[in-house]
Amino acid sequence: MCNNHENILLRGLSSWQQNTVQSHSPPPNFKHHVNEQCRLSDRMSRRLIRTYQLYSRTSGKHVQVLGNKKVNAMGDDGAVHAKLVVETDTFGSRIRIKGAKTGYYICMNKTGKLIGKRKGRGKDCIFTEIVLENNYTALQNAKYEGWYMAFTRKGRPRKASRTKQHQREAHFMKRQPKGHLLVNAPFLTIFLAGSLWGPKGSNVA
Repeated sequence: MCNNHENILLRGLSSWQQNTVQSHSPPPNFKHHVNEQCRLSDRMSRRLIRTYQLYSRTSGKHVQVLGNKKVNAMGDDGAVHAKLVVETDTFGSRIRIKGAKTGYYICMNKTGKLIGKRKGRGKDCIFTEIVLENNYTALQNAKYEGWYMAFTRKGRPRKASRTKQHQREAHFMKRQPKGHLLVNAPFLTIFLAGSLWGPKGSNVA
């Protein structure tokens, strides 16, 4: 009988010790979880899709995807090839961009050149939106980190390996054609300071 009581007490003490250890364990790092999930492609969730133009700060024109798979920033406001379809890749700030007219995704090859592809599943066709302090957006390639979508003053693609985030060539602004209103994007966006934010008024960090 004593042995039974002793065993019960020992089991109770062991359980209490485990609970005590667990109660002193640090809380889960949600921000770390968000950052990790943002690196992975989300195959389960329903994708958010939006349509708009990307205005290039350098060329003063809009990014367009042509039928010959070339990408430039020479599109006029409302031009048919300047209409872009933007799809979320994760619940974070990673997106895919394709021409609404041609269906080609904007991708980046190993030399840093922008090209159009029919299928945009690879990481070379995924970009991370980074909102800068000047309210422009930079688009960093997911496969080649540190390489950004960029264009020259003439609207020609600039080699990504020679482009930095702070340079005007890598700065863009979301716009709708004249007469259309751009609704605030629901996507999470990475800000320059490194914090993660959701829709206006919600802080995920």
